[in-house]
Amino acid sequence: MTAQTPELQPDVFVRYLERTRWFGGKGRPFTVTGVRRIGELPGSGDGLWVVIDLVEVTYGDGPGGTEIYQVPLALYTDPETRLDHAFLGWWEEPEFGWVHAYDALHDREAMGLWLRAFAGAADEAGGNRTDLSSGLAFHRLEGHDLDLDTHSTLFSGEQSNSSVAFGEDALMKVFRKITPGVNPDIQVHDVLTRAGSDHIAALYGWLDWVDGAPSSDTDDGRGTTMQLAMLQQFLRTASDGWDLAVSSARNLFAEADLHAHEAGGDFAGEAARLGEALREVHVVLAEHFPTERRGADAAVELADAMTTRLDDALAVVPELAPHAEELRATYDRVRALPGLDVQRVHGDLHLGQTLRTSLGWKIVDFEGEPAKPLADRLLPDSPWRDVAGMLRSFDYAPRVVERSFAQDDAEGAPQRAYRADEWAHRNSNYFLTAYAGGQISAEDRVLLDAYVADKVVYETVYETRNRPAWVDIPLAAVARMEQA
Repeated sequence: MTAQTPELQPDVFVRYLERTRWFGGKGRPFTVTGVRRIGELPGSGDGLWVVIDLVEVTYGDGPGGTEIYQVPLALYTDPETRLDHAFLGWWEEPEFGWVHAYDALHDREAMGLWLRAFAGAADEAGGNRTDLSSGLAFHRLEGHDLDLDTHSTLFSGEQSNSSVAFGEDALMKVFRKITPGVNPDIQVHDVLTRAGSDHIAALYGWLDWVDGAPSSDTDDGRGTTMQLAMLQQFLRTASDGWDLAVSSARNLFAEADLHAHEAGGDFAGEAARLGEALREVHVVLAEHFPTERRGADAAVELADAMTTRLDDALAVVPELAPHAEELRATYDRVRALPGLDVQRVHGDLHLGQTLRTSLGWKIVDFEGEPAKPLADRLLPDSPWRDVAGMLRSFDYAPRVVERSFAQDDAEGAPQRAYRADEWAHRNSNYFLTAYAGGQISAEDRVLLDAYVADKVVYETVYETRNRPAWVDIPLAAVARMEQA
């Protein structure tokens, strides 16, 4: 990437990236090797210019490699003290002169330009508004009129991306780490919105940029597309699925003499409704994306991949060694299958990717597993991967609650372990039965068991590297799988 901004700016971006929540290179040595200005938002001028820079980061450690991050900037002629917390620096721009630069997502004036640009796209042919000089293109779907009188609020909780709410009307997710190609979150939301799915936040529009865009309406040249942001329905009153599950488990722990089905916070009905919602989403995805029945070779390939991940995990988590033989046997049963059905799936599903609204469950964040390359996240997979992710989440919720009681009441550990097992078993069964519409076939059970085991192995590595005190949760799950 060629730097197209003053020499001062790369150092400014280094300091800025180091203090953000969403930068994925924390703790790694890096340099900013390029800053590219890709466009200016419509309506900029008169002392405020809103621009989008792509920042190329090159790592100097063993893995090395480069990444590209999106940094929208609000450039002001005069300092804005209200934005001191989002200040990047002060420098001279070739077009605008001396400016004070701020992260645009913190600035309501700058965000107003984004909102109006999306609204303006609705008036263009096909809902597309493209700046031919830069390649920035705002796209809109029909069916919703944006509220242009509202103001923006930046969410502080997200890490890998940034989200901005526009009043109670819309939510914009700005993708920070940018990869060339179609973003699966936009792609899937587009399909499910047009299909009328009730189990997502409806997509209103998105912003992308074409590197090497056509220079005129008659130019047929095609460049490389990078998708920068998506605008969707804001589910303001929704409750996080993980929080609801943890609250239910905590209620059960507080009811010492009651079983899970007797406790006031029983979650089984919600688990069943969530299973039905996932099934309906999978059905729509199968109708609009390619599906395939793959043969025995695909089953062998899947089993081999799971075995390789286990081998890699054993080097990181030696405590897995006593369970390795049983895990390999689980994968070997996949190796013996005649084949498997694949389709488009969520790819990184757990309770934290769900929202409960007054109208039912919504599934969010269809980007797939962040650690995987974009091309892999766009590939079809078995829907049982999503189911396995949810089952592991149902097992985690009561274990987290169980841990919160451990220091204050060591003598109650056996009872808490029993209650955690009861909660996890009950809600997993309700979810799975609702998803499958009854009992699942022997072939599907083999696949599901393997995906659950694969997920548990991943969890042991993740916890060892990030929360070592929690690694006993997935290790205990491996032990229970052997006893089942």
